[in-house]
Amino acid sequence: MKAPTLYLDTSTIGGYYDAEWMEDTRELWHQAQAGKWCMLTSIITEREIENAPEQVRQLFEETFCDAAALLAETEESEDLAQEYLRADVVSAKFADDARHVAICTVNRVNHLVSWNFKHLVNVRREAGFNAVNLLQGYQPVSIVNPKELIYANIDDES
Repeated sequence: MKAPTLYLDTSTIGGYYDAEWMEDTRELWHQAQAGKWCMLTSIITEREIENAPEQVRQLFEETFCDAAALLAETEESEDLAQEYLRADVVSAKFADDARHVAICTVNRVNHLVSWNFKHLVNVRREAGFNAVNLLQGYQPVSIVNPKELIYANIDDES
């Protein structure tokens, strides 16, 4: 059985070294290395990572060294991102967040993973993205934080 796919945005990759998010982010990496998840990202994230600290850039390069793990921005995803902006799901100032969701949606990735609660991981934004997706003929997108995924893979023995 194929492992579920995860699209990691910049905040998730940076979370690997952020004291607030480190423990859960590293557990997500551990689970992916154990074959429970297939981690993907995009050229949008690659561009955003260029200005990150060296250790974050190195983690990105090590994690997404396979070209297949780096999803392209296509005309289809660009059009969908524009629909999100037209619907005011996010403002034009945060167009890259719309691009992340569009790339994830168009490629039918199982979950978009982020620590960005303001613009991505919240019920209002997810409902907005999914309303546009349904109107445009796409499946709903699942937007989660790493904690939601890691606990899905831990047996409840207590």
